[in-house]
Amino acid sequence: MRLRALLETDALGLRLLGGEDELDRTVRGVMTTDLRDPSRYLSGGELVLTGLAWHRDAADSEPFVRILAGAGVAGLAAGEAELRDIPADLVEACRHHRLPLFAVNETVAFATITEHVVRQVSGERAGDLAAVVDRHRRLMTSGPAGGGPEVVLDLLTSDLDLRAWVLSPTGRQIAGAGAPLPGPLGAALAGHHLAATRTGRRGPHRAAIAGTTYSLFPIRNTGRGAVPAARDVRESVLSDWLLAVEADASDWPAARLDLLQGVTQLIAVERDRRDAARTVRRRLAQEVLELVQAGAAPAEIAARLRVAAPVLLPGLGVAPQWQVVVARVDWSDGGQTAGAGDIASGPVAQALLEEILVDPAVSGPDSADRIAVAHTGEEAIALVPLPTATTAAAGSDEDASGEAARADGEDADALDEEPGLHADALLASVREPLSAGLADDGRLTLGVSAAVHSAEGLRGALEEARHARRVAAARPGRVCAAGHHELASHVLLLPFVPDDVRRAFTARLLDPLRDYDRRHRAELIETLEAFLDCDGSWTRCAARLHLHVNTLRYRVGRIEQLTGRDLSRLEDKLDFFLALRMS
Repeated sequence: MRLRALLETDALGLRLLGGEDELDRTVRGVMTTDLRDPSRYLSGGELVLTGLAWHRDAADSEPFVRILAGAGVAGLAAGEAELRDIPADLVEACRHHRLPLFAVNETVAFATITEHVVRQVSGERAGDLAAVVDRHRRLMTSGPAGGGPEVVLDLLTSDLDLRAWVLSPTGRQIAGAGAPLPGPLGAALAGHHLAATRTGRRGPHRAAIAGTTYSLFPIRNTGRGAVPAARDVRESVLSDWLLAVEADASDWPAARLDLLQGVTQLIAVERDRRDAARTVRRRLAQEVLELVQAGAAPAEIAARLRVAAPVLLPGLGVAPQWQVVVARVDWSDGGQTAGAGDIASGPVAQALLEEILVDPAVSGPDSADRIAVAHTGEEAIALVPLPTATTAAAGSDEDASGEAARADGEDADALDEEPGLHADALLASVREPLSAGLADDGRLTLGVSAAVHSAEGLRGALEEARHARRVAAARPGRVCAAGHHELASHVLLLPFVPDDVRRAFTARLLDPLRDYDRRHRAELIETLEAFLDCDGSWTRCAARLHLHVNTLRYRVGRIEQLTGRDLSRLEDKLDFFLALRMS
């Protein structure tokens, strides 16, 4: 807007004191200050409002006006409430630096002027940006020359001063303008969005995090050629992208809201294009999966894998290892699990697994180019290639005995050295937002196989991943995972123990100790856990608990007396160990 328009608005109570020839200057914003040097807060084009608290004598006006003129502000408006009359030295300084000067009537609040300027500037910018967005939409819908979501987000920043990011349902940044959004903040925003969507509220949704307000817009293509809307929000809530804007849209005018909706439509077109590009990888995974499940000859499966390898690992030139990951999303209604006829869970699990398998530290929409996911029924199955170099980096001296040691419960550091995907690591950064999207009626369970080196191992890897997923499904929680290393230990058995057997077994062994601890604060349960964890070593256990060995012997003796068991016997140690794990 122009300075002249402000002068012509009677409600603002502005009186021109100088600068008649400069009234066609463009106003790009408004800033209120009483600092002697406000230069650090100026970027050019502002109408500066001041109450003149900085003015003490005539010498103050010249440096103040010189700073404003050097910063390229559009004009200066001084309030009459403080000094009644605008100082003549300020009028002269503005004349000297050709800076338009207005007097603000004492009956007019600066907030009134600020609100008017912001409303007018925003409306004009929105109109200009709408035209740019419309041109960009035509570019993107006619081919890939449009530049992707980043171009639109850059426009929001440059033309509307809005910082915005496109996020996946797990909070991973797909695109953004300026500094990347921190991972935990992205996950928190995605969680807010998913939770609000599950309640049925229409976007944009408002989220306040660490003192900053964000508006969250769902990204869905509702134009021509769009996929039909889901019958149930649960069919799409875990796969839709969202636009997070660092602003509170609750008081935005309709024109600006419509503009942002148009931006989401524009990004949705790009999302559809990226999904279409995954068709080849999905088809390859589906073909390999069908061969494996049909019991095809390894040579035939190997031939399909040779076709898949260049697509999933371009330029690698060597045969990879493979891992299989199985995921399933289950919904319940009134306590009964919904069947495939109620909610199409297979495609939901497929889109979600494609997202989960992306490294959370990697931003951008193309970071899933090496992931092939198929779905069959309510289950999604991923074929994940592991380059041979990964195995070599992990060390060639690892043999079957090393694998067995890990399966028997070697420490986490050793497990981390094993190449490939690990179940817990896959869900670490996405558990919070996905739990919000699953709400009280959904569950995600996931199983991960060991790496296999040839087509002959794929059938076993698929069964291993499916069995690991069933172990995860037997655990409590909305988002659960299990890996192949858990299938060769007691962890495999515990989830399938019937609840009544579990309660009876743990009560018989542990209730006497809990009752004694409540009455005497003897910490017998803690002592038992430490004793078993130290493999029955008296000295190590005493050191861990900061006890004298004789005190430890007294406590263990009390445990044996209360339960009728002997902790020197392997059978009794094993019973106590399992009881603690099941309790």
